Amino acid sequence: MATLRTPLSVQPSYLNSKVVESSKLRAVSQYIYKKKVTSYVEKIIRERKFSGEVAHIVGNHYQTVTSKVSATLNSPTHQVKQQLSRYLFRTENEDHVKVMVERKKKNFSVSIEVWSVQLSTSKNKLFLNWGLFRSDSSHFIPLESLPDASSAIDENQFLLKSLETLAVELEFGPNLAPFYLSFFLMSLTDDGSNTSEIRSHRNTNFCVPVGFGSGCPYPLGLSLLPDGSINFALFSRHAERVILCLYGDASDKPTLEIELDPYVNRSGDIWHALIDSSTPVLRYGYQCKVSFFEEKGDKSYSSPVLLDPYAKIIGNSVTCHLGQLLEKSPFDWGGVDHPHLPMEKLVVYRLNVMKFTKDKSSQVHNDVAGTFSGLKEKLDHFKTLGVNAVLLEPVVSFDDQKGPYFPSHFFLPMTLYGPSKDFPSTVKSIKEMVKSFHSNDIEVLLEVVFTHTFEGNALREIDKLSYYYVKGNVKSLSENTLNGNYPTVQQLILDSLRHWVTEYHIDGFVFINASSLLRGVHGEYLSRPPLIEAIAFDPLLSETKIIADFWDPREMVLREINFPHWKRWAEINSKFCYDVRNYLRGKGLLSNLATRICGSGDIFSSGRGPAFSFNFIARNFGLPLVDLVSFSDSKVASELSWNCGEEGPTNKTLVLERRLKQIRNYLFILFLSLGVPVLNMGDECGYSSGGSPAYGDRKLFNWNSLKTGFGTQISQFISFLTLLRIRRSDMFQRKNFLREENIDWLGRDQSAPIWEDPSSKFLAMNLKADEDGTESSSIHGDLFIAFSASEQSESVILPTPPEGMIWLRLVDTALPFPGFFSEDGEAVIEQMEGLVAYEMESHSCVLFEAKRELG
Repeated sequence: MATLRTPLSVQPSYLNSKVVESSKLRAVSQYIYKKKVTSYVEKIIRERKFSGEVAHIVGNHYQTVTSKVSATLNSPTHQVKQQLSRYLFRTENEDHVKVMVERKKKNFSVSIEVWSVQLSTSKNKLFLNWGLFRSDSSHFIPLESLPDASSAIDENQFLLKSLETLAVELEFGPNLAPFYLSFFLMSLTDDGSNTSEIRSHRNTNFCVPVGFGSGCPYPLGLSLLPDGSINFALFSRHAERVILCLYGDASDKPTLEIELDPYVNRSGDIWHALIDSSTPVLRYGYQCKVSFFEEKGDKSYSSPVLLDPYAKIIGNSVTCHLGQLLEKSPFDWGGVDHPHLPMEKLVVYRLNVMKFTKDKSSQVHNDVAGTFSGLKEKLDHFKTLGVNAVLLEPVVSFDDQKGPYFPSHFFLPMTLYGPSKDFPSTVKSIKEMVKSFHSNDIEVLLEVVFTHTFEGNALREIDKLSYYYVKGNVKSLSENTLNGNYPTVQQLILDSLRHWVTEYHIDGFVFINASSLLRGVHGEYLSRPPLIEAIAFDPLLSETKIIADFWDPREMVLREINFPHWKRWAEINSKFCYDVRNYLRGKGLLSNLATRICGSGDIFSSGRGPAFSFNFIARNFGLPLVDLVSFSDSKVASELSWNCGEEGPTNKTLVLERRLKQIRNYLFILFLSLGVPVLNMGDECGYSSGGSPAYGDRKLFNWNSLKTGFGTQISQFISFLTLLRIRRSDMFQRKNFLREENIDWLGRDQSAPIWEDPSSKFLAMNLKADEDGTESSSIHGDLFIAFSASEQSESVILPTPPEGMIWLRLVDTALPFPGFFSEDGEAVIEQMEGLVAYEMESHSCVLFEAKRELG
């Protein structure tokens, strides 16, 4: 028989079967021709055991009895209840062929009926010419029970079942399954002088699965059905051939390879199959044959065994990762739920899981150092700082060499972060970490990358033309750029996000390089990108924090864009970073600083609010906070940094004092601005990359630096600022912007600020507490905040405090530690009755609070 292809199938249903280990299939060429049918059948009647009246097959006329041919191998198996799959085909002559596959006790029964007036009234005999195959339709399985073990093709005669229906029934033992039954019909005269072959309307052989079902196209990936069967579904529009590879042991070679038939096991662009859960198969993968066009001509390529893009559990092979069929281990969340913190209440700490506790100075046991479990052991550090949300650099599976911003799979945590570096320990570790953080009202946010993958990702092998932008189609995009708004890629992203929320209880996501997610399928920018809108209105995801970040990790640049938000998307506010850096180095405009302090109304006023602004000074690329005040040569000009008078490390006291003030100023502005403050790992202890902005030059977190004088005072200052934000939430943790009547802007000597003058470097603001008559309004007084980027000291005239109150100094970043901040405040002495003046040093910030006089 030639290569077998299957005609259209109709109304498939599930079929449970037992898949057993099969020997390596071999090609066979022996063929039983029409003239040998009678003698051959008589021979096998003598040598084989049949059920039913097989002798009627060799009669000269059709008999009104159903024949059963047994190809059962002797082996024990369990009883399985009867289940049925139906397939309906059309022949070249517009006749119909109905196939029913069902499980009868131990065996698989295949009933084939042909509805044809012409054939049923003809004196010719009708034979079924059939063969079995699994992974290759041109290589048939030798039927071990036939007289000649090398034979892979058999023939059976149809019998008259009714006036217009011819029928034949085959039975196969369980040890042959799973396989495809491929057949065509052969009409033969009594003397064998005239024959004709009948195939499908596509001129292909008929083909049906036995021992496994056609399956369902959804959900994608592996899914367990209520009856215990297992469904496989894989998207590939451009695959010409897909082979499901099943592994039953630790061997690197598959136990079974099942070629999925494009007419039975494919719906649209999704390939699918169904097997019984009693199979000894433990792992699985796919092979895809894909043809693609290149400038030099069309090429065809067969992939290695590939990991299912939707795999939720993996097992390692010598040469690849494979999906696992085992059910996931149960985890007891102990009733611990998401904290569900309002966005305006957040204080975020960004970190890298491995670098945070990998250093020996962390004093974390070697088994858990650099893992999710290591994070759990440092819970007290976050609580001391006042942090209530941790933002983890990408933890989904990524390429070891490229780093966390080049993902290889979207459903699996990186095993590098597990205590034993295997999948079970990693899953348990991350869940225990999340549970511990949630128990302490700390949320867990993830950075995610859905704009590109590393070059060796399985998606490229499965269907590069669908998942990625094609080279040459969009010249500005690299070959590994995902086509995020292509429907199937969009579905993959949504399913991945939902999985991390439901399986790992993640509270929110920061979407790296979010501007690329606005591109359409042809690379054009969309005003209403389907993916962004779908995330915003997804019933599950819309309850999490969804945050857009415009940093491109491939080109190490920030790409600003007007991001569509539907009043649900927050953003990492890079304008805040740039404007604050510019101001503190003496080159920014007062208007820009005021805009950022008040919540960036130019970005977030259209239906969102200041809580949608995630503000930062330093992050995991570019210069760390301490380097922003230590390096400013031409190599880091884009960082908008200032070395405070000398490049790099120095022993000069004046330079060191100025640098310390600047670090305090950065943190002061970060925490007293409307929006969500985002700290970066090491901001609290002088973490340095030696002046390198490269992500790869970031070092391990040194816990000993927290014990230094610098680490102690900065950590305490951050803790003070987080408590201040909570105590004065009426000012600093707002959903809505401040009203104009709540703010007075002041320049020198209480004059109006010169907003657009680059030489103007002093700005003050008087924040007036709402007088609503409530108890809180009588406790919370006005705030006076002043900022100076000047080289000279400033004499500041404070406004008259509300009646019965006095000004208390809470912060002066120019004073020595520990006096530069105070929870209780230091009273400011009046120079004249009703007049309070304060001398601000250069490059400093101050905060005063109006409080009622005691006594």
